[in-house]
Amino acid sequence: MKKILFAAAGLLCAAAFLTGCSKKTETLVVYGSCEEEYLSAVTAKFQEKTGIETSYQRLSTGEVLTKIAEENGNPSADVWYGGTTDPYNEAALKGLLQPYEAKNADHIIAPQFKDKGNNWFGIYRGVLGFFWNKEEIARLGIEPPKDWDDLLKPEYKGLISFANPNTAGTGKLIVNTMVQLKGHDAAMEYFKQLDKNIVQYTKSGSGPSKMVPTGEIVIGIGFLHDVVYQIVDNGYNNIGMTAPASGTSYEIGATAIFKGAKNLDSAKKFIEFALSPECVNLAQKNGSYQFLVLDNAAPVKAALDAGLDKIETMNYDFEDAKVHTAQYVQDFFAVINADDRVKAK
Repeated sequence: MKKILFAAAGLLCAAAFLTGCSKKTETLVVYGSCEEEYLSAVTAKFQEKTGIETSYQRLSTGEVLTKIAEENGNPSADVWYGGTTDPYNEAALKGLLQPYEAKNADHIIAPQFKDKGNNWFGIYRGVLGFFWNKEEIARLGIEPPKDWDDLLKPEYKGLISFANPNTAGTGKLIVNTMVQLKGHDAAMEYFKQLDKNIVQYTKSGSGPSKMVPTGEIVIGIGFLHDVVYQIVDNGYNNIGMTAPASGTSYEIGATAIFKGAKNLDSAKKFIEFALSPECVNLAQKNGSYQFLVLDNAAPVKAALDAGLDKIETMNYDFEDAKVHTAQYVQDFFAVINADDRVKAK
């Protein structure tokens, strides 16, 4: 009788063990290219809401593009969240993103904020501009820039910074913007001249906005919502900013699923969450003040207070950027001779 009882108990334990093993915990890995405070809040909220174990790594868009291209259909993450869309478009062109017909994409406010093939979906919009340290400008006795060509002035030598186009989508956007405003050859000549005034090409797009208020650099080129963060959240009132007088462009911050995602069901749930007010409204609560592109999202008060809604932007050609960004960036590095401040791939 004892042997029978022990055998039965053993069978019950084995059954319980096998049942436990069969219940696989849902997981998700996110590569995020927005600011880490916002990224952390988004992934934490998604895990809380769904019970899906979620982890993230913060990488600039250029770093993500390089990484998933090297992984070639066997990505170490499932989804991409945040960061400007030029690298997303390059990834889509290379077949590295997984198309998905998201239900919540119905709330995207205009067609340009979504990839035609459902490879990526827009979540926010940020305007490109200039910003400067007012104290340093006064100390040097110079005027702040008002337009793109002002940045070529000899008195700005060693004062300007913007993001490396290899590592940051912001840098790619700046290159594409100048090509679209000036034409390819004139844009490359412009960058050749501008390089003389550059003190640093930063790894991330938000890098200059973090260095201007401390005086590490005097003039930055980047997204104006990053400046709003430095003013509102960090209390820096020594920053001036403007949009270029002859025209500027904008980013679409996006989200997408990687082709070959190991946790595809979880990834699809994340995309639906990413396109919900519950997710995007976390931005302005966590230091990200871009304009949101969902019709059911809350207005971004800090951006409105800063007058960013008054800035008119150019008709940015996303299709041209999708096809030609890689070549334009290669041409950019050719004309600046890949000097010791930044290296081409």
